[in-house]
Amino acid sequence: MQYEYKTKGTCSQKIFFDIEDGKVKNVQFLGGCNGNLKGIGALVEGMNVDDVIARLEGTKCGMKSTSCPDQLAKALKEAKG
Repeated sequence: MQYEYKTKGTCSQKIFFDIEDGKVKNVQFLGGCNGNLKGIGALVEGMNVDDVIARLEGTKCGMKSTSCPDQLAKALKEAKG
């Protein structure tokens, strides 16, 4: 199932991703630092949802209280219900 998450407090505006059998698939960010966000998507591809959340949650970007990886963790938590 494909999910869409509107980010808050980051350069990226949205995150699109799938969850299949508890695994993260097809992560794509709209906006933000293109190469870095493609890299994050590639790194989490096929990982367990809970493992991705544990690794990325709380990551900050500079002086911001959040980051694109942190927003991905929030999106995954929301998708899990």
